[in-house]
Amino acid sequence: MKRVKVVVVGAGVVGFSAAVCVAESLPSCSVTLVAEKFSPDTTSDGAAGILFAAQFPDIPLQRQKRWFKDSFDHLLSIAHSAEAPRAGVMLSSGCQIFKDVPAVRRPFWGDLVIGFREMSERELRRFPEHTFGQAFTTLKCECVSYLPWLHSRFLRAGGTVEQRRVSSLDELAGFDLIVNCSGLGSKTLANDTSVHSVRGQVLKVHAPWIQHFTRDGDGKTYIYPGIDGATIGGTRQEHDWRLELDEEDTAGILERCKKLEPSLENAKVVSKWVGLRPSRKNPRLEKDMVRVKGRKVPVVHNYGHGGWGVTLAWGCAVDALGLVRESLQEISPQAKL
Repeated sequence: MKRVKVVVVGAGVVGFSAAVCVAESLPSCSVTLVAEKFSPDTTSDGAAGILFAAQFPDIPLQRQKRWFKDSFDHLLSIAHSAEAPRAGVMLSSGCQIFKDVPAVRRPFWGDLVIGFREMSERELRRFPEHTFGQAFTTLKCECVSYLPWLHSRFLRAGGTVEQRRVSSLDELAGFDLIVNCSGLGSKTLANDTSVHSVRGQVLKVHAPWIQHFTRDGDGKTYIYPGIDGATIGGTRQEHDWRLELDEEDTAGILERCKKLEPSLENAKVVSKWVGLRPSRKNPRLEKDMVRVKGRKVPVVHNYGHGGWGVTLAWGCAVDALGLVRESLQEISPQAKL
């Protein structure tokens, strides 16, 4: 029986997660992943990779919870396995602090991480400008290790990769189904004008004495210790497409982070990084049908996760797999999936 040819566009954490899910779950499909850039040159590679989420306005909350839970459970199983150091996945404990009490004291993901609680007055004394905090244990997934690990897993599942730029879906005319995980590339590939850049700049510092993460609820200031150095940041600059380092941003990051963690005064800056998060009001995860060189081809869109790509990648990949199954049944009702 002829195998169905599926192509996944994009080699970031969203793309590789989707590719692995399809390749491992649908042996009747031949899966190819196509991208211009692979690790260590993707936006995902610079992500701090800590798991918690924003709430998107127009997506049912139960669906968002499922995305988060599926991602968390997937990465937790890796963190508890012998693969943890090779995959770059670890448990991470710390706190999120707020200058004012937030309207929602317990976010939807509070029951999905480990040990979520409100911080005591004694704990908050360390942060005199902040009046409220949440302490919990979550996961940290470092894509500089995780992406090569997913890449190997994809190849073991029989997947193939091609490194090339895709400027139009017409260039994918030889495939039966397209999974679009092209991030900012969807501005062109999907003609989606709502996709925009949110510029992020972070620093990697050597500070092995810092063992717990701290995140300001403003979403711009954070300290995330990792396997090899701590990531501190950051910036959230909407519609900013600059990839050059901004030394004013560097100075601002150091100043804000030292305010939360004075011991960073003694930390050595190891590297500086800039990335463009592929953002939109809500991630797009849905079926579509497009005309590719005169032929109707099903497309599953999976992009626009902004700064939450690592957090949601596996859960969205599981969801995308379901949409791939549905699409294939529609074009070939007799197919065994």
